[in-house]
Amino acid sequence: MPSVEKISIALPPEMVAQVRQAVATGEYASSSEVVRDALRDWTRKRQLQQNGLAELRQLWQQARADKTPGVPANEVLDRLERKYQTLADARGAAE
Repeated sequence: MPSVEKISIALPPEMVAQVRQAVATGEYASSSEVVRDALRDWTRKRQLQQNGLAELRQLWQQARADKTPGVPANEVLDRLERKYQTLADARGAAE
């Protein structure tokens, strides 16, 4: 492992209990391993969110640049209303 730096963190009692239990059951060898694993998961989640935002921005820019006529909002809403009414009717008939 590369060099490490010690830091001090404050956790609520419930989280401390979870960390200690993970070590006590042998799931992790130390509290530091629990925190490192949690930080790796957080980093992955954060990267996925950032990638998702970048993709949404790109799609938004493409949509703004697209000058072809779209579907009128009323038509979309009418289709959605018919779709969900059909689902509700089918659910009511099944009961």
